[in-house]
Amino acid sequence: MPEPGVPLGRLGFGVASLGNLFMELSDERAFEILDEAWAAGIRSFDTAPHYGLGLSERRIGTFLATKPRDEFVLSTKVGRLLEPDPGADGLDDEGFRVPATMKRVWGFDADAVRRSLDASLERLGLDRVDIVYIHDPERSDIGLDAALATAVPAVAALRDEGVVGQVGIGTMVNEAVVAAVRTGALDLAMIANRLTLADHSALDEAVPACREHGVGVVAAAVFNTGLLAHAEPHGRFEYADADPQLLRRVRRIAAVCASHGVDVPTAALHYPLRRGAQTVVVGANGPGQIAQNAARLETHVPEELWAELEADGL
Repeated sequence: MPEPGVPLGRLGFGVASLGNLFMELSDERAFEILDEAWAAGIRSFDTAPHYGLGLSERRIGTFLATKPRDEFVLSTKVGRLLEPDPGADGLDDEGFRVPATMKRVWGFDADAVRRSLDASLERLGLDRVDIVYIHDPERSDIGLDAALATAVPAVAALRDEGVVGQVGIGTMVNEAVVAAVRTGALDLAMIANRLTLADHSALDEAVPACREHGVGVVAAAVFNTGLLAHAEPHGRFEYADADPQLLRRVRRIAAVCASHGVDVPTAALHYPLRRGAQTVVVGANGPGQIAQNAARLETHVPEELWAELEADGL
């Protein structure tokens, strides 16, 4: 399969937070975080038009324009076109703290995919990206099968023409991963929230399907939007309050980890790599987080920890 010019590496930076996900970041803070990621050795960055109605793309593009183009891998996504929405008022209603001056419009046909990528390149201020993912096709207004029927050939054409190096799907729905990779046309699957210590349902069918079809696995949202991000698990699971039963199970996992001298976030970062992922993508919305996660990924996790978790059904 075609390869990006630079290896993805074990750790990538998912920059949804730079689109003001859940909280507003100043430009200065955003670039501080990016500087920290670069200093930590991260060279793989993932964005999307969806993230902050283009704000994430503009910020990451401004930052990467200062770096040698052959030293990083950049991915973005197609499926949501951004169009002006002059009648809108207030903030975006999808969790990003940005003015609702644009609206998202689903588009998975060849023309929409091309227009989406062209618009992304304009926001990024770059002449190319390395990877394009089909973003959340199962959520589209035409349904999963219809979206994949047009989007997969469209992104494959971009790759075959040399416009991008690799193409894939980005989703948190296992069924969408399976359907997409079974086309035999994709290189990568970015699986969000489903290859984690708290939810490893991707191991049932999605990861085996990727393996069968030679598709690389990129694990995203490995902290499940917060639940696994703390030594003492608490908070959100997939953008909502964690279910009490799930919280009890994750706290049992935390106790096992602690007994082996490992915290939950460290185990959460290592787990997908043990289970078929080639890369783990994490986010950050404050200083120190990226460097801390890079250090965690270099921490030794004893085999006995994994054996105990498996023996306990965790």
